[in-house]
Amino acid sequence: MYFTTQLHDRPRLPIYASLLLLMCVLILIANAISLSMNLYSLRGANASQVQSARAVDKLQYLNVIVTDAESSLRGYFLSGSEAYLGPWRAAPVEIDTKLRELDALLADSPSQKRNLAQLRTLLARKLGNLNDIHEVYRAGGLDDIVKIARTTDDKSVMDEIRLLTVIMVEEQNELIERRGDSFYADYEYAVLIGIGINVCAILVLLLFNKLVRESYSTRVEAERALQDANENLESMVATRTEQLSVLSRHLISVAEVEKAKLARELHDEMGANLTSISMNIMSVSGKLKHSHPELSATLDHARATLTETVELKRRIIEDLRPSLLDNLGLSAALDAYTKDFAGATGLACDVLVDGAVDQAGPSSAIAVFRIVQESLNNVAKYASARHVTVHLAREGETLVLEVVDDGVGIENDAVAKPRSHGLVGMRERALLLGGTFSVERGVNNVGTKVCAQVPLGNREEGGAAPAVEVPGAPGPIPDEQPAAPQPVGTRPQTLHDLDGQLP
Repeated sequence: MYFTTQLHDRPRLPIYASLLLLMCVLILIANAISLSMNLYSLRGANASQVQSARAVDKLQYLNVIVTDAESSLRGYFLSGSEAYLGPWRAAPVEIDTKLRELDALLADSPSQKRNLAQLRTLLARKLGNLNDIHEVYRAGGLDDIVKIARTTDDKSVMDEIRLLTVIMVEEQNELIERRGDSFYADYEYAVLIGIGINVCAILVLLLFNKLVRESYSTRVEAERALQDANENLESMVATRTEQLSVLSRHLISVAEVEKAKLARELHDEMGANLTSISMNIMSVSGKLKHSHPELSATLDHARATLTETVELKRRIIEDLRPSLLDNLGLSAALDAYTKDFAGATGLACDVLVDGAVDQAGPSSAIAVFRIVQESLNNVAKYASARHVTVHLAREGETLVLEVVDDGVGIENDAVAKPRSHGLVGMRERALLLGGTFSVERGVNNVGTKVCAQVPLGNREEGGAAPAVEVPGAPGPIPDEQPAAPQPVGTRPQTLHDLDGQLP
């Protein structure tokens, strides 16, 4: 069981947060529309100002063209060189071009259109006068030009052109000023609208930020509460796991005690009873051998069955408590068991014992023996190995055990799997005595290596072992394991189907 911060359903914003978000989006859209419209308006006002400025330039340029044309004729009259006639000859075309451009620029102003028509008439008169003067000069010379100048109104036409040009320029300047004022008024309006929209957007964002902060604070509090719950749960699981581990070790210890008790009872009481029955059968069979041979034969058959029962009793006793372990020590028990294992499975099994391991206490000895027994059972059942080595050494006050095979190997997390009862049992046997246990891949990642370290213990330990304290339990669980179980037989241990583990 575990808690998680991930939600199965996709979280949704509250309705008020969604409305604020929508309002902020709408304000930003309105701001974008307003900015685009204002930009378009400002662009139009700027274009109008540019148009007015171009009209003023062209009006002033018309005045310059007429003045240059008149000056060029004067230079021609004084020098007689036609090189001065260039501006005069180009004036009609340039004036016509500028007037057409002014028609387009002043199309939106009726008053300027009227002024432009009047200006066109004056310019035509002026150009006509200049042409007449040129013809007179060519016919009569400079004296005729002087006479004409005294009698014509050519100067008044030029003055009217200049005056009308000034009037039109002034009107265009006034138009430029008005459009400039309109431009800045529109610009100020656009700025005010933009500022207002931005203020509204900022207020909405501040409200939304407040909501987000509140939501974040709520989420942080929920995560902290969830973290506290997880920590409490982990502490509870750790406590329960420790309790189960201690209980498991206690059950292993109790199981060994019960096996030892049962082995002694079978050896002492049942053995004595079977021996008495055998002696009685022999006595009766001897008496009936001559008088009732058929009854004697039946009793002999019963005695043979009784002998098989005695052998069965011995095998059961050896399985419950190896007699060699109590009589000859740990090394002899391991040697005998591995030989039986090799004979039953066909695997090559070597035993290497270093140091005085037989000085181990009964609890340590039986723990090492059971770990070896379970390890070899697993090798026979799962490893598909051809060779297995059991190495037991004494290092100071510690027994170091290694069981290595050349089989298919084992997964690294095998001990953590829920159905690995054998591995868990071996680990609990080592932890019961304050040792360590591990399972890993063999040399060069081939096969499996089971490692266990168990304290040597006291060879003369006696009385009941210390009580096992279970965390959270009402009181300690007494460990009733006797220190030195009495020998229950002298027959070497036999391997009978590996406790039913072999296929």
